[in-house]
Amino acid sequence: MKCSCAMIARGVILLLIFTCAASVYAQDGTPPANPPASQPDQPPATAPAQQQQQTPPAATPAQPQTQPGQTSQATKDQKNQGTSNDRLFFALPNFLTLENSAHVPPLTAGQKFKVATRSAFDYVQYPWYAALAAISQAENSEPAYGQGAEGYAKRYGTAFADGTIENYMVNAVVPAVMRTDPRYYQLGKGTFVHRTGYALSRLLITRTDSGHNTFNYGEILGSGMGAAISTYSYHPAADQTFSNTASVWGTQVAYDAIRIVLNEFWPDIRRHYHKDKTQPQP
Repeated sequence: MKCSCAMIARGVILLLIFTCAASVYAQDGTPPANPPASQPDQPPATAPAQQQQQTPPAATPAQPQTQPGQTSQATKDQKNQGTSNDRLFFALPNFLTLENSAHVPPLTAGQKFKVATRSAFDYVQYPWYAALAAISQAENSEPAYGQGAEGYAKRYGTAFADGTIENYMVNAVVPAVMRTDPRYYQLGKGTFVHRTGYALSRLLITRTDSGHNTFNYGEILGSGMGAAISTYSYHPAADQTFSNTASVWGTQVAYDAIRIVLNEFWPDIRRHYHKDKTQPQP
């Protein structure tokens, strides 16, 4: 079965990363959704504040208000195009996750296809699928492909095609037809359990282009359609069964469940490590 090793490997890797996210969040508690701009409860700040107001504007160059540079860049990108240039753990494309963005313009159908293309053909995807193909080769999944260079090439092409079709169906085709929003809006506040529950609920709930909640057709219907298209079009005949299609569909949704929880907590992890790097050393 085509999902036996490649998709399970993706899920295991992301599960390990999720464990790391949970440990970081447990150490830091519940960080604020936005970095605090001021400290109102510090009485001695009155006199210095007045001195700063008397300083000529030219003497104080403008500084970005957000501490992490990546966050400010992501916020700028969100305002300009409704997506981001963020990367999950500084590697995996995370262009559809938005932080602290209550009001963003809806994506057009063209923009949905554009961001799906950015993600599907990102430079990280090529070694990623190469690794998945190597695991499939070692496990001899789908034996009809054989071994050797030819078998590996077939597995690599299959893995790339599977991921690309699923990406387009979930994030572009179905959202464009149903006029739903494929982006993930980070909650950014509350307890770990509450935020995890919110993230998992986004598998079934998303926004329409007009901003109302609706069923997540892209995730459920799109991933199912992607599994059916890939299974019955170019996979070996022995794997072209309904049970295999259903298994791939379920595995893909489970993988997306881990990924979407990581999307919720990744900004906290990024701020955590950025804080550790910028703290003065004794």
